[in-house]
Amino acid sequence: MTKPRPTESGPPIEPVYGPDALAGWDPADRLGDPGAYPYTRGVYPTMYTGRPWTMRQYAGFGTAAESNARYRRLIEHGTHGLSVAFDLPTQMGHDSDAPIASGEVGKVGVAIDSIEDMRVLFDGIPLGEVSTSMTINAPAALLLLLYQLVAEEQGVPAERLTGTIQNDVLKEYIARGTYIFPPQPSLRLTADIFRYCRAEIPRWNTISISGYHMAEAGASPAQEIAFTLADGIEYVRTAVAAGMEVDDFAPRLSFFFVARTTLLEEVAKFRAARRIWARVMREEFGARDPKSMMLRFHTQTAGVQLTAQQPEVNLVRVAVQGLAAVLGGTQSLHTNSFDEAIALPTDKAARLALRTQQVLAYETDVPATVDPFAGSYAVESLTDLVEEAAVDLMRRVEDLGGAVAAIEHGFQKAEIERNAYRIAQETDAGERVVVGVNRFQLAEEEPYEPLRVDPEIETRQRERLARLRSERDARAVEAALTELRKAAEGTSANVLYPMKDALRARATVGEVCGALREVWGSYVPTEAF
Repeated sequence: MTKPRPTESGPPIEPVYGPDALAGWDPADRLGDPGAYPYTRGVYPTMYTGRPWTMRQYAGFGTAAESNARYRRLIEHGTHGLSVAFDLPTQMGHDSDAPIASGEVGKVGVAIDSIEDMRVLFDGIPLGEVSTSMTINAPAALLLLLYQLVAEEQGVPAERLTGTIQNDVLKEYIARGTYIFPPQPSLRLTADIFRYCRAEIPRWNTISISGYHMAEAGASPAQEIAFTLADGIEYVRTAVAAGMEVDDFAPRLSFFFVARTTLLEEVAKFRAARRIWARVMREEFGARDPKSMMLRFHTQTAGVQLTAQQPEVNLVRVAVQGLAAVLGGTQSLHTNSFDEAIALPTDKAARLALRTQQVLAYETDVPATVDPFAGSYAVESLTDLVEEAAVDLMRRVEDLGGAVAAIEHGFQKAEIERNAYRIAQETDAGERVVVGVNRFQLAEEEPYEPLRVDPEIETRQRERLARLRSERDARAVEAALTELRKAAEGTSANVLYPMKDALRARATVGEVCGALREVWGSYVPTEAF
């Protein structure tokens, strides 16, 4: 008999599965119908048989004008929704002319310093007709408000705006590090966003609770969904504690996961995540609205599995990963470009990534039936395996006092680092094959010309900021920032309203975040135990 191959989560995949694998298994309890509790088989009854998932392409680099040109081309090629990448200074609430931003302006995403940049970013793009996802966390409220202000200038009412802000700051403390404020004021800001969007932008998804970045840092599939759902529970508790009814905000929650090349385990992961979340929302929080129990999610293929060696092979990896996401029932999908392990994607690479999704949607028969793997001995067994491992990790988080307390103990970070070390050891030993890296190498790599960001972008952004500050009404800006500080000092006011006034007065992202830093302070991480 063949030796069982370990899953990414640890326990092995058996060489053969049969009916005994599902002995004592109740399909009604664990599966249900598509679009019905516990949503194992998908959140909608028809899934892709009526229309495909939303095809997004994550893009943004250099200046707002360059990113705008890329967005227009992607829309022409058939992209259904935009997904905005921001540079590191923007993600951490710094202006492009701040000393700490030196060398990073426009490098991993687009630089947005003020409403002037946001206008350029979406110039000529009808915001009432596109769905926009913004990968922004600590300063998510600012970027959402800038988007709303630009929509108002276009004459688009807020109730027509659709999209998502990532707005998941808890995972920043675990895996990414682009936090600004300590956890408690960050959670207060999240609750304010929930309230604001319910009143002002009702079709907007207020948070995309992310396991993707944990997976990129080394989390196993079980860890990815366990720590993500634990963060989701913390956000729900925060909103409920702030006086909101669970069914008033939970239908707008969404999630963000990775899709790896381990196709069967990834499909099982998505199914397990839906089942766990439905149970938590119904049993712990008493949700009655079916939409509150639906785990709707966006998927991105695994950037960490892309290789700089033989980069064209990444096209194959991304196709397999995209298929895993589709078979797992994703609501929207971003497929990585094959050259992202080298640099920002070229236009051709981005177009090929989109074409990968279009082949899956229109040339395969996968979308023709809802949940193709339902009843599979292997996939249902793996779903149970991943669910069991994830629930055990969630209990350990609860034993520490919940997601924030576990973060402060360094628990999630330490668990992820241990798993990442295990994967690295297996790869170094050749036990885990990475094509082109530790097997099937080339004696000499073929040359590849990557996309390069113009180093003068930083200079131009500094000049734009200087011009903005000289032309705006400085007194109006300071008055608006003063009102923002007052709201942040209290506990009852929603800080998004004075924040919007400040941004409308042409305060910069760095100035608004700076005003909040004065009141809330900055987060200093705890070392993992």
